[in-house]
Amino acid sequence: RTGPSIRGARHEAPTRLSERSLKVARLSAKRNTNRRFCVDGGTTSRAPFPQHGAATIELQTPQVKLTDLASCGGCAAKYSAARLEELLRGFVPVDSEDLLVGLAPADDAAVYRLDEERALIFTLDFFPPIVDDPGDFGAIAATNALNDVFAMGGSPLLALSIAAFPESLPTEMLAAIFAAADAQVRAAGGLLAGGHTIRDEEPKYGLAVVGTVHPEGLWPKSGARAGDALFITKPLGTGLTMTGYKRGDAGTQQLERAVRWMRTLNKDAADALRSFEPNAVTDVTGFGLFGHAHEMADRSGVRILLESERFPAIDGALDLARSGIRTSGDPRNRDFAGPHVELGGVSETLAALGFDPQTAGGLLISLPAERGPVLEAEFASRRLFLRRIGGVEEGTGVVVR
Repeated sequence: RTGPSIRGARHEAPTRLSERSLKVARLSAKRNTNRRFCVDGGTTSRAPFPQHGAATIELQTPQVKLTDLASCGGCAAKYSAARLEELLRGFVPVDSEDLLVGLAPADDAAVYRLDEERALIFTLDFFPPIVDDPGDFGAIAATNALNDVFAMGGSPLLALSIAAFPESLPTEMLAAIFAAADAQVRAAGGLLAGGHTIRDEEPKYGLAVVGTVHPEGLWPKSGARAGDALFITKPLGTGLTMTGYKRGDAGTQQLERAVRWMRTLNKDAADALRSFEPNAVTDVTGFGLFGHAHEMADRSGVRILLESERFPAIDGALDLARSGIRTSGDPRNRDFAGPHVELGGVSETLAALGFDPQTAGGLLISLPAERGPVLEAEFASRRLFLRRIGGVEEGTGVVVR
C-alpha cells in the first residue's frame, strides 16, 4: 500500500511486520550506523553497503535459502525480449506530445514532460532473489530499479516497494529486505514512501521509481551516432557467477565480488558523465551486453562494433563460461539478439559473456570518440570503473570482433 513510509506502512497478514521488526528496520535504515537483525539459529553474515555512507546490516540468517524458493533469480527472470516484442506488437501507442518516452520506441523508463523545465521519469523493476542474504537481495533489487533513472539522465525522487513473499518467511528477513532497499533509495537521493505486499510461494521484490530530469537533458538509447566510442561502467559476468556459485563451481570470494558490483548504484557514474552530454545511454541488464547493444543500434539506426578482447569480466566469470556454465536467460538472449549479432571468430567463452544476463549492470555509453580520453580521465579522477569496448559506424546490427 502507499503510505507515508515503508517503515510505517501496513501490510496484510501474515506478512505484516512486527513492532520489533519495524524498530529494527528503522534503526538499520539510518546512514552511518551499524545495526543487527537477529533470527534464531543459522550463521552470521555481513551485507556491506559499499558507497554513499549507507548502513551495514549484520543478519543472523535462518536455515532458509531465498534462492531455493525461486525458479530463477535476478534479471535472468526477465520475460523473453522476443516474446515481449510480439506481445506489444498490437499495443496502440499513446498519442501525447508530453509523453517524451513511451513504447514507440521503448527505452529504459517512461518520461512525461510537466513543463519546459521538468519531466518525470517513471520505471518499475522487480525479480526473484539472486542471493540468499536478505539484505543483499533488497539492496540489489533496489539498485536495479534505481539504475533505470540514472540511465535516462535523471535523479530519483520517490520509490514504492512491490513485494511478494511466502507466508513461511520470518518477518525479520522481510524487514532486512525492506531496510536494505530503503538505504539504497536514500543513497540514490530519493525516498521510499510505501509499497504493496502480497503472498506468493516464490519471493519477489523490487521498486517503482519516479525521478526527475530536464526535458532537454534526457539520455535516450536511440541517439548513438557514427564516430562515437562505446564505454561500459561495470564488468560483466554477474549471471555466470551467481549460477556458478549456486552449482558449487564458484567460491565465496567470487560471490562477494559479484554482489559488490550488483549493489553499486550507477549514481556516481551518471554524475561523472552528466557534463559530457552523451549521445546515447542504456544500462546493461537482463538482455546482456549483446541484447542491449542491439537495442541501441536498432533504435539509433547505426552499426555497433564491439571489441571482445576488451570486455571487462568479474574475476572468475570467464573461467565459469569456459567450463560451460550458462544461466537460464542465456538461450533467450541468443534467440533475441543472436540474429542481429555477427560474432565472426569470437570464442564461445567471450560470446557467453556477451549474452550473459546482468543484474544491476553498468551503463553502456555512446559519445563522440574525441571526447573519450577526457571521459576516461574524469572517471579515473573519481576512482570509478570505465572501459572502452567499441565504437559506432554507419550501417545496421552489431559486429563483434
